[in-house]
Amino acid sequence: MGTSSRAARVEDVHELALGMPHVTVTHGPGDNPVYQIGGKSFVFFRNPRPDATDPDTGERYDDVIVFWVPSESDKEALVRDHATPFFTTSHFDGHLSVLLRGSRIGELSRQELVELVQDAWLSRASARRAATWLGAHPPA
Repeated sequence: MGTSSRAARVEDVHELALGMPHVTVTHGPGDNPVYQIGGKSFVFFRNPRPDATDPDTGERYDDVIVFWVPSESDKEALVRDHATPFFTTSHFDGHLSVLLRGSRIGELSRQELVELVQDAWLSRASARRAATWLGAHPPA
C-alpha cells in the first residue's frame, strides 16, 4: 500500500498543514496547535468543549480537529454523509468548518486528508497566495 492510499493519521495533519506555504503555528489556551495562513486559522486542534461530547458517557471529546471548508455546501456534503467521520455542532452553525475526531481519522485515506488540508488552506489564503499555489499544483 502506497503512502497516498494508507489510512490517515493525526501526525499527517501536522505534517500536511506545516507543508503548505506561509503557514504559522500558534497555540491555543490548552497549548493546542492552531495552523494559520496570513493570520487566519485553517486547521486547529480543539480543546475539550461542552458542545462535543460522547452521546453515551457525556464526556467531552479531547481529540477534535477543526478544518475550514470552502463553502456551506461543502460542509453540508461532508457532515450529511454518515459514512464519513465528519460532524459539526451548534457552536459551529454558520461557520465554514467541519469537525473530525482524531480517533476516527483512520477512516480517511491519507490522500483524502491531503485534499481536506489543502482545501482548508485554500479557503483561508489570500487570492494571490491561492492562485500562486494552484498554479504550481494543478488538479490531477
